[in-house]
Amino acid sequence: MIPAIGQGSAHRVGVALAILAAFGFSFKAILVKLAYPYGVDAVTLLALRMAFALPVFLWVGFTASRNAPALSLRDWLAVAVLGVLGYYGASILDFLGLKYISAGLERLILFTYPTLTLLFGVVLHGRAITRREGLALGLCYAGIAAAFAHDLQFSADTAAVWIGGGFVFASSVSYALYLSGSAGMIARLGAARFTALAMLVSTAAIGGHFLATQPLAALVQPWQVYALGAAMGVFSTVVPVFAQSAAIRRIGSGPAALVGMVGPLLTIVFAWLLLDEGFSLAQLIGAALVIAGIATVSRR
Repeated sequence: MIPAIGQGSAHRVGVALAILAAFGFSFKAILVKLAYPYGVDAVTLLALRMAFALPVFLWVGFTASRNAPALSLRDWLAVAVLGVLGYYGASILDFLGLKYISAGLERLILFTYPTLTLLFGVVLHGRAITRREGLALGLCYAGIAAAFAHDLQFSADTAAVWIGGGFVFASSVSYALYLSGSAGMIARLGAARFTALAMLVSTAAIGGHFLATQPLAALVQPWQVYALGAAMGVFSTVVPVFAQSAAIRRIGSGPAALVGMVGPLLTIVFAWLLLDEGFSLAQLIGAALVIAGIATVSRR
């Protein structure tokens, strides 16, 4: 009976870690929206987020690489491309989109990356879409349409909704491309080492973007912006990344992904409570359809 108890405890810990990861990822949009009223721009805010997360990823990258084989030039090129796609490109597009649309809609659009990864498999590798996968695609994009209807109803500037939605959808495309190319690198380098190196590449890209487009004086911000940037770096970047990895080790990637589906609902609820964003039947229907679509495509 003791092994069974141990297994049950490990499963509960894994589920708790997956919920923690979903909470951290979903709360990022809330923190971004809370920071924008202080006048900070998207590039500066993203640079602050990565600066606060940088020490942890430096330590993880050094620890994971200390006794590991050296990377080849091809490996470095792959890490550089994937790091720019997954953590720089996806993040900057997401931050720009949040200037225009609600946090709830942003999370629903971002949550479609598994279906985009599926579509890339069709386009790039010629694999066929099954009936179940086609159903998942239909559910996801019907849900986004319902959520768009909600934002258009509550927005005084409908053009902004389309612009913001376009930015966030491009962010989801960038992240799906990262996922499509990262599996082989994770198998070669290990999850911790690859993630840390990709984050370091992304931080360098974001720093370069900041230096090229902003004066150093832009780093002078109200203390609230520093606090929100630190919260993003720690609680919406470092903690959920490692909590998700730990959850996958304990309960597997499928169950961890299913638990993570509470993310969009958490974002909608927090946006309603903290940002005074509208809450409507269309938004609930949209969230339900997107979550049903992701559950369908994620199920074995």
